[in-house]
Amino acid sequence: MAEKTKVVIPDTCETNCYHHDVVTRVQGRINEVNDLELLFKALADATRLKVAYALTLENELCVCDVAEIIGSTTATASHHLRYLRNMGLAKYRKEGKLVYYSLQDEHVRQIVNIAIVHQQEVK
Repeated sequence: MAEKTKVVIPDTCETNCYHHDVVTRVQGRINEVNDLELLFKALADATRLKVAYALTLENELCVCDVAEIIGSTTATASHHLRYLRNMGLAKYRKEGKLVYYSLQDEHVRQIVNIAIVHQQEVK
């Protein structure tokens, strides 16, 4: 049987040069991503991502609902919801003894949904 030959395509430039106008234009805007890693850090935790996703499926959920959905205690659910709130991804309102959470805005919903679509496409 013939042996397969592995073709290696270099993934780096073979010469050291750069496009000054492109570099200058991008450098002028690169700091726009400062602190953005905090958003991704908040969603990098599997449980928090599930909580955020649950909040994309329903406009509002109480802490007890979230705990039941993710299979945790209300204390754990509350901890994750508070983290999302502190990061500006979720908001809450109190109704008597119940606390209801929702996503901060449509952008958060879009971020989670775009990530899901992307994952489905690369599978």
